[in-house]
Formats: sequence, C-alpha cells, structure tokens
Amino acid sequence: MPTTPRWIKSTRSQNTSTCVEVATTFDEIRDSKDPTGPTLKAAVAPLVQAIKSGCFDG
Repeated sequence: MPTTPRWIKSTRSQNTSTCVEVATTFDEIRDSKDPTGPTLKAAVAPLVQAIKSGCFDG
C-alpha cells in the first residue's frame, strides 16, 4: 500500500499566498494552496543544491 508523503512548507513563505511545499521524500512538489491537487515529480535535492550554489542567479 502506498504511503502518503508528509509535506514541508518554507518558513519564509508563511505570510504569502504563493507557496510551494516539498515532500519529505524530496521527490515531489505541490502548490500549498491546493494540497489535494496535482504534484510535480522532481529531483528536489539536486534542485536545492543548484539554487544554493547560485546556478540560477541572474
């Protein structure tokens, strides 16, 4: 039986309406305003590493 992932919302996005949450398994992302809606399968850990290293700084 598949397990339902737990979700983490950034502490920096508590007061905004445009937030994403990441599954504790770090393989899915979802819109925090629509928790029963679709999820995006993604390799979140490498994405976070790329963000932290400045790969997306413009």
